Amino acid sequence: MRFVSLFQFRLAVLNVMALAFLALTTSAVRAVDIQTIVSDKGIKALLVEDYTVPLIALSFSFKGGSTQDAKGYEGTAQLLTTMLDEGAGDIPSQKLQEILEDNGMSYSFNSGFDRFSGSIKTLKTSADEAFKLTALMINKPRFDAEPIERMKAAQFNRLKAQETNPQAIASKAWNEAVFQKHPYARPSQGTFETLKTLDGKALEDYRKRVFARDNLVVGVVGAINPDELKAVLDKVFGDLPEKAQLSPVPEATFESGEDIHIEFATPQTNIRVAMPGIKRDDPDFYTAYLVNYVLGGGSFSSRLYSEVREKRGLAYGVYSYLGTYDSAGIVGAGTATRNERTKQTLDVILAEIARMAKEGPTPEELEKAKKYIIGSYAIANLDTSSKIAGVLVAIQEANLGIDYIDKRADYIRAVTIEDAKRVAAKLLSAKPTVITVGQKGS
Repeated sequence: MRFVSLFQFRLAVLNVMALAFLALTTSAVRAVDIQTIVSDKGIKALLVEDYTVPLIALSFSFKGGSTQDAKGYEGTAQLLTTMLDEGAGDIPSQKLQEILEDNGMSYSFNSGFDRFSGSIKTLKTSADEAFKLTALMINKPRFDAEPIERMKAAQFNRLKAQETNPQAIASKAWNEAVFQKHPYARPSQGTFETLKTLDGKALEDYRKRVFARDNLVVGVVGAINPDELKAVLDKVFGDLPEKAQLSPVPEATFESGEDIHIEFATPQTNIRVAMPGIKRDDPDFYTAYLVNYVLGGGSFSSRLYSEVREKRGLAYGVYSYLGTYDSAGIVGAGTATRNERTKQTLDVILAEIARMAKEGPTPEELEKAKKYIIGSYAIANLDTSSKIAGVLVAIQEANLGIDYIDKRADYIRAVTIEDAKRVAAKLLSAKPTVITVGQKGS
């Protein structure tokens, strides 16, 4: 009983501190002073010192992700995200869970196509123990049989639930249609067959290949000075191998134009649309970002929202987005609507994509998009220590430069209406691949 109350107290303190950080003014947030720190063992991090509240947030990522799952062992990276806190060093699973919660730190581990990432947030007073525990989880996870089987069973149940989830079915079909034989098309959550093959050896093999110093980026925000951070970096990451052993990932090619329907007994049809896009390092990225905002990325202010929901009431929500991966760029769009309205809804979406390709945005739409995207950035990305730490990691992953936050608005302002029309035509003129999951005969 004492353990639970102590944990709840520390969690409440963290929440209060986070709310205090949220109270920072916009002008204070803009004054982000980023320092480059290199530890004695050569580990680099970007640091923003902030002593407003006694918190430290650390985010990191290793280049790798699900593309580094060995063939026949799909789901390894995803399983690993659930296993790092299930025992480490000489501390078994349940005891480690108790120590982590008693410490009051918050933490998470995630895996995408291209990255295996993590984040830690701790009070300054608990930081030494928090980073000691983090080092244990990253360097010496136990991978005992019982928690492995428990986590596999949980993942198995998630896969089972996805068999009757139209959105999950559509996502799977989308990946297979867009990426085909590329590693991105492989099931990152694993399959019923591959989950059976996963064991401690597979997890440790992945960890040793992917967790290394040369493919690591780190971002830190909070009440910590450069010398303290150098010691933390070496404590947490200094014992990792110097070089990762990554399998090469080829560029993905996408020939759009397919129409794929999956019959499924559900009152609504899930609609997905995909076209070739651009990568993050493309010189036209900011222009494409603005074009997409006007098309469907701007939510309530977008053309798709106006045409699909407001004017016709065909769906509750509709969206478009730019998917930027290390080895591919994709334009995606989607919604869900009643089965009998599928054709009408899809026709409207495709018509708006075609109109944007032909005409581009209007000058008024472009200026409105610029103002929102510039004005909302600090609120969306720089209002908490954890978010800023994540931005510092993203800046390094995309090689944007330490001055990116200061220059981002200028990059967006520099986009002209001529740029927008040119990129809209280039980005949206291909015949889309369309995937529907629902009852076609309704």
